[in-house]
Parts: sequence; structure tokens; C-alpha cells
Amino acid sequence: MKDNLKRCSRCVLPETHETIVFDDEGVCNVCRGHEYKQQNIDWDEKKKELDALVNQYRDQYDYDCIVPYSGGKDSTWTLYYLVREYGLKPLVVCFDHGFYRPNLLENRQRVSRILGVDMHVFTPNWKVVQKLMLQSFLEKGDFCWHCHTGIFAYPMWVAIRHNVPLVFWGEPSAEYTAYYSYDQPEEVDEKRFNRYINLGVTAEDMFVRLEGAVDERDLLPFKYPPLKMLRKINYRSVCLGSFVPWDVKTQSAVITKELGWKGDQVEGVPPGYEYEKIECYLQGVRDYIKYIKRGYSRASHLCSIDIRNHRLKREKAMEIVKEYEGKRPPSLDLFLEHVGLTEEEFLDVAMSHMVSPFEFDPAETPEGRKAHDYDVWRRDGAMPRGDAQGQLDRWKTRNQR
Repeated sequence: MKDNLKRCSRCVLPETHETIVFDDEGVCNVCRGHEYKQQNIDWDEKKKELDALVNQYRDQYDYDCIVPYSGGKDSTWTLYYLVREYGLKPLVVCFDHGFYRPNLLENRQRVSRILGVDMHVFTPNWKVVQKLMLQSFLEKGDFCWHCHTGIFAYPMWVAIRHNVPLVFWGEPSAEYTAYYSYDQPEEVDEKRFNRYINLGVTAEDMFVRLEGAVDERDLLPFKYPPLKMLRKINYRSVCLGSFVPWDVKTQSAVITKELGWKGDQVEGVPPGYEYEKIECYLQGVRDYIKYIKRGYSRASHLCSIDIRNHRLKREKAMEIVKEYEGKRPPSLDLFLEHVGLTEEEFLDVAMSHMVSPFEFDPAETPEGRKAHDYDVWRRDGAMPRGDAQGQLDRWKTRNQR
């Protein structure tokens, strides 16, 4: 497929990337933000701020902090750093989105045992998840609404219930987008949640759009808690990467050595990036949808990070992008079963969300390779075709399609 998109003159992010702006030199605002990170931030001073924050909350509650945790590279590094650097007693909160892979589950158990931490795991109702996946795909071209909102909202409910006011997340969003920049304070709060986590769709919105297909109580884990409740426990919800410089390659090497953490093969992810997005067996589908909508996906993202960290030349990055992006992932077959769509319907919906000037051509799409554990990914609990058809028809009616 031809790539006629304008891309950053330094990294390889295209003009269709969310929040991107190019300056007079053709350099994107995300790259400029990394310049600020590397040249203008006094990280020694930031570390002192972190020390003070930790000391403010240490030994005051049943747990020193909450660490939202998937078992991927970023949350594992966050947990490792807080336990080993500060000796904190965290409550580790896992929101199980429904698509964890075997290696990820082994990593999670291994890490929790080596570090010696308490872990709270929550798995939402699969029938509800299916409806949320389909609805968010129809509305926004992104089936991960339940995952993103659950990951960021549910741990805050746990913080309230257990009276643990300090919550540590991993990297700040400025690592990848420009919703916030490194010269701005970035609290992981309701403003941030509504700004880019929930795709502009609240739990109340979702309840209305599903027209009574779910119980309103089922949506509580995906709803950000009221500010009044959070203020009552004197909460702070921050990114560790706001206080220590984030470097995924270095951090992944450390947790591999110290904790036995293992990377994995992921659909559409080039060799050398085995640490990336190992949590979800539908990651390939998400990246494929992104490519259909915006003309780029995971390889562009990963190569751009390496370019900014002076590990990769732009010319080589473009070769990697051309080789690994835009392929149909085998996991698409599982996704279609999960949400009850045909592939023709899937393409019709995904292409309705295309971002100009990109134009996707299904006829030019090559097949991707299966991951080594593809055959053990869950295929049970397919969505009834009639239920999916009802949601699809209502979406078409609202959008006069």
C-alpha cells in the first residue's frame, strides 16, 4: 500500500497521528517534547520531589500506595522501582481486560512472588465486555474502551475502598502524544481521563447508547469516581515517569535480569521489540484498526521512540515501517467471533473512521503471521449474531448509514 502521508522530518510519525503538529522544520511536537525532556528537566530535582511525595504517604495507611498493574513492561518497572528503590508496601491492582496471554500471566505471578506484594485482580463480566467492545468499535473505531476506562478508573475505586490515597502509574502520556507535554504537570485525574482515556464517551453515555442492554451497575468499574470521594481520602494519582526519566529499552532489560520478566512475540511488532504490548492477544487487531484509520501503527510508534533516544536512523526506521505495518492479523478471526461481526462489516465500520488524507484499500492488504501461542488464545463465549446485528443496526440508524 502506498504511503503518501507527510511524516515528521525527525521521527516517522505521520500527519494522521493524534495531537500531532509540525513546526517550520517539519519536526513534530512529540519530538520537541522529548527535546525538552532530555535537555531542560532537572531530573535530580524531580527525584527529590518523588522522595518527598513518598515520605508524605509512607506508613500512614494499610498500604503505602496502589500500583495499577497489567504485567507489561511499564507497570512491572513501576512496581519494581517503588519496591526496590523505596521499600514500599503497595497494593497491586490488576484489571483483567479478558485477553491476557499465557506468558503474561506467568510474568505476573513470577514478579509478584519475587517482589513479595499483595495483588488484587478484578475481571469484569464477559457479556458486558463484549457489548462494550462492539459499541466502542462502532462509535469510535476503537474496541478498547472497556480496557482503557477500566484500567484507569477501577484502581481509583480500590483506592477509595481501601483508603490508600497515593496511586502510581507508569509513563506520562507525553512520551507518546501531545495531550500533555513534559513542561506541564500531568496528574492522572478525571480531567486526563476525560481528555483522552475514555474517547469522549462516559459510562453514562455508554449506558444510553446500549439502550438498556446492560445493567447500569455493570458500568461502575468503567466510571471515574466522584471527585468528592477522592478528595475525602486526600488522593494523589501521578506518573512515576514525571519524576524519573522513562526509557523502555533500559527498563525492560533491568526487569528481565532482576525479575525474570519475559517478552513475547506480538503480531505486527518487529524483532527487537519483544517487550512491547505483550499483555493482549488482540493487540494485532487494535494496531490493524489503527492502520486502517490512520495509515500507521505499532512499528512507527516504536521506531520513533528509538529515533528520539538516538538508537535508530530514520532511513532504517522507514524500512521497518514498510515491512511490518498494514498486515491483516490472524487474531482478527477471534475478534470477529468475540463481537459477532463479519469481516465485511468490520471493514465497513473501521473504514468509516478513516482520518484524511489516508485512504485504506483492503485489496492491498497482505496476511500477517500467527504468534507462537495463537492456538491457545480463547475462542469460547462468541457473541450471538443476533445481538451483534441489533447493535450494528442501531448504530447505522443513528448515523443514517
